[in-house]
Amino acid sequence: MTAETEIFDERPPVGAGSMELRMWIRLLTCAKVGEKRLRRNFEEQFDTTLPRFDVMAALYRAPEGLSMSALSRALLVSNGNVTSIVRQLQAQGLLQSVTDPRDARSAIVSLTKAGRAHFVTLAEAHHQWIAETFRDFPPERMEVLLELLTELRALLSRGT
Repeated sequence: MTAETEIFDERPPVGAGSMELRMWIRLLTCAKVGEKRLRRNFEEQFDTTLPRFDVMAALYRAPEGLSMSALSRALLVSNGNVTSIVRQLQAQGLLQSVTDPRDARSAIVSLTKAGRAHFVTLAEAHHQWIAETFRDFPPERMEVLLELLTELRALLSRGT
């Protein structure tokens, strides 16, 4: 055995090429391709970002507003990431912030009237882009895929 063969093991790693790994990589690839397309569309057509859209979507679903920590939890991101985006949207007049009456150290953020109107425009475009993405995918296959992904999400959520 030479020094080269001792260093470089030619055996594939355990699990390489397995059904589970191939499925996982395919899921990630599909998500990345779709997300890249959405990011490009938001930038080119609205001079905004997908994270800004996500913040606005969460706040649209909570018309009474959300604390920064609740917004972070809803988006599964850190408070620091949310704070930066909230400040950008506030500077554009799309969000407002008020002191939480239950905790003066905390703020409640919500969409302004202009923010709600802008979000509706973004959401309509977003829906159109998604519809175009799946235009050639048969509805009955979408239903099956949705059921399978729902099962997978439940399975993945069991440990959290």
